[in-house]
Amino acid sequence: MASHTAIISDLHLCEAEPVNLRFPLWKKFKTRQFFFDDTFEVFLKNCEEKAQGASVELVLNGDIFDFDSVLRLPDEPVFNVSGLEKRRGLFPIEERSRFKIEVILKDHADWVRALREFVLRGNRAVFVIGNHDLELHFTEVQAEIYRHLNLPEDKKHQVRFVEWFYISNQDTLIEHGNQYDPYCMCEDPINPFVRGYNFVSLKLPFGNLACRYLMNGMGFFNPHVDSNYIMSIPQYIKFFVKYMLRAQPGLVLTWFWGSVLTLLHSFYDRLAAPMRNPLKIEDRVSLIAEKANAEPRMVRELKELFVAPAASNPFLLARELWLDRAFIIFVAFYLIFQLMIFVRAIYEISFFWAFIPLFLLLPFFLFYSKSVTSLVSGYKEPDDRVMAMTSAITKVNRIVYGHTHHTRHEMIGSVEHLNSGCWSPAFLDVECTKPLDQKTFVWISPGEAGSRQAELFKFVDGKPELLMNPGRS
Repeated sequence: MASHTAIISDLHLCEAEPVNLRFPLWKKFKTRQFFFDDTFEVFLKNCEEKAQGASVELVLNGDIFDFDSVLRLPDEPVFNVSGLEKRRGLFPIEERSRFKIEVILKDHADWVRALREFVLRGNRAVFVIGNHDLELHFTEVQAEIYRHLNLPEDKKHQVRFVEWFYISNQDTLIEHGNQYDPYCMCEDPINPFVRGYNFVSLKLPFGNLACRYLMNGMGFFNPHVDSNYIMSIPQYIKFFVKYMLRAQPGLVLTWFWGSVLTLLHSFYDRLAAPMRNPLKIEDRVSLIAEKANAEPRMVRELKELFVAPAASNPFLLARELWLDRAFIIFVAFYLIFQLMIFVRAIYEISFFWAFIPLFLLLPFFLFYSKSVTSLVSGYKEPDDRVMAMTSAITKVNRIVYGHTHHTRHEMIGSVEHLNSGCWSPAFLDVECTKPLDQKTFVWISPGEAGSRQAELFKFVDGKPELLMNPGRS
């Protein structure tokens, strides 16, 4: 059992984006300029200093790797690469996912070395799978990480991968938190795979698909900050004119093509049945429980708390993607065009008269557009009922999440809730000058009366700074 635990999440390690000399702001947040591998090494050493000689349990609480943003392709692929993969990244199939994690680990060699040395010094690391690193479910992907860590056989057990939750020292439940977000939840982390024609793939949630098919083609939007890409119509227009008019004038086509692909793929994946072997379900549940320091019943009961995936409602997804507004515009133009053809068969009038009904319909369209609000951010708040049930199931009074990128430390009923924030290149602006809650972590250490206490820190200039109870806004 661990006496000292450090929890970080949402590092979103990815490939290094080459600097675009013509448009230097294009995916600037992905360039090496914002790599923090050296800071991570200092952070690990600082954790060991805080533990004063005791071993440290490092919990990497989801979205440590960002498979969805990797666009690099193998020079000599041993598999067929489709046209879609060439534009938006490789599909979540085992050999492709292994290539992607290899790309990430090579580009972040200093990060890998720091983690390896940390483990060799007698500490341990636990990877909790999040929504953007679901491909850690693949055995070959985990094996590739072990290969890069290059640990001696007697040290390999100090690194483990857990499916979606982990119980530390029987007093703290650690989850990434995406299982309570319908846009980002893994439908069945016990059986995450689906079978295609001659291949086995992962079923990806809507949020992952949107990142792949939309955000990967719109490089001025930062996918790590919701407010960077969820805007009103006037804000989108202003953003387009300021940043994208010269660099990406065909943005509307990129958006429409990516949105349709996201919607279709989400609905198709929703219909795909997960691969299940009834004879091995209990063995699988027992293994998940063992790795998470839990009991098999906890695995089954926690799974019952998952929200329904947003892909169950394609109309909801269409609204999030703005396809409902595109459909309204298309129908309006079509009907007015048909009306003008009918009128011109009787009277010789100019097609410019079609603008009159368009202008008359414009206020109604703007009113409808303004009335539609995105529900994505609404699921970033912790659910009181879920936390109470989770606490009762796991018999802990402290729960630590990630996923939202926003730090939290508060009491919700009888449960102490913390969110470790993020280390990702999350910026509020395209120029990457306004970071959001960067390099924060939860530190749990022995307190008075033999129980452990949790604190929230921000790692600044090589030193931790205590954050004083950031709670609900």
